[in-house]
Amino acid sequence: MSAQVAFAYACRNASDRVVKGRLLAASEEAALARLQGMGLSPISIAPVTDVGGLSREIHIPGLSKGVGLKDLAVMSRQLATMTSAGLSLLRTLNILAEQTENKVLAQSLGRIRTEVETGVALSDAMAKHPSVYPPIMVNLVRAGETGGFLEHALTSIAENFESEGKLRDTIKSALAYPVIVLLMAVVAVIGMLIFIVPIFETMFKDLGGELPLATQVLVVLSRTLVWLGPVLIIVAVFVAIWWRRNKNTDRVRRVVDPLKLKLPVFGPLLAKLAIARFSRNFATMIGSGVPILQSLGIVGETSGNWVLQQALVKVHESVREGRSIAEPLAAEPLFPAMVTQMIAVGEDAGALEQMLGKVADFYDQEVRAMTEQLTALIEPLMIAFIGVVIGGMVVALYLPMFSIFEVVK
Repeated sequence: MSAQVAFAYACRNASDRVVKGRLLAASEEAALARLQGMGLSPISIAPVTDVGGLSREIHIPGLSKGVGLKDLAVMSRQLATMTSAGLSLLRTLNILAEQTENKVLAQSLGRIRTEVETGVALSDAMAKHPSVYPPIMVNLVRAGETGGFLEHALTSIAENFESEGKLRDTIKSALAYPVIVLLMAVVAVIGMLIFIVPIFETMFKDLGGELPLATQVLVVLSRTLVWLGPVLIIVAVFVAIWWRRNKNTDRVRRVVDPLKLKLPVFGPLLAKLAIARFSRNFATMIGSGVPILQSLGIVGETSGNWVLQQALVKVHESVREGRSIAEPLAAEPLFPAMVTQMIAVGEDAGALEQMLGKVADFYDQEVRAMTEQLTALIEPLMIAFIGVVIGGMVVALYLPMFSIFEVVK
């Protein structure tokens, strides 16, 4: 790969349309051979030399757009459609790399296409990009390659990611209004403390008189925020950077994830969300032909919660010893009795995939209903909180007026 060169090409496709793009190859002859293998008729090809200066893309660490579930769902469905239509895998990957709007995903598809051309399996090529393709996707593709049902596996991936994406969008849209209102309130309070309170403080000093306790508190907060504000911003930036780098480590998840489930209101919501994700992923992997032991390991890694992952480790040991899945789950407080009973029924009836799908659908609805209830509860509480805080600040600012009137008299 280090000896390969980027070539810019212009070709005609089967519809006699001009197609332009770039590819990596060891030589111009190898590039021509690749283009012809893709069913293209080369018009021109030349090494790329404008890779520096203003032609180079600027990437800001931490701000570049990543690959989301929607991007992976669309890519999987397109890959399944083109594969079922009889297009070769190499040509399909090349088309996706050129048409995908997400640059990170397009670059990874280009690299995967090059690796597949050298004889590497699609799943193995995806596994080399763990930041783009999650383990569940890699293993479902591997199962599809092994069993000869790659199209079905890709469709299952698309449906899985679409369902999870819709659930995430529901939660985000429901919580967007309260979060925006809270941020606006924080900005308003900070603005009043930094810009308005000092003006009133100067006016009160000129007029004389002793300030009430509430106004003195505002003045102290205003003075403190002038120097404490920049310090808090710097600390927040460092904490955000540290959190982004360490949030997925076991030592952090071991402490944070159990605390999340113990939160007064959001704990039950996060628990239901984790169960819905576990059930959906487990059903998808079983339905795609992935062995149960392998599925349990992958589902645990992609569960998003350390408590659930540790519970699935016990389930993995139980299944490996020839026992049931539901038995160790029943001993875990995270899983309600309804979930373990449905899994037990599914095991006995040989319909585990269907039961897990029903559990996932049920908890999807539970999460949506609970999110709507939380939104309906949070909105009036947020308005009342903002009214009390800002109203209290206004009252504290105008309280000295009464003592000033007495001084004037």
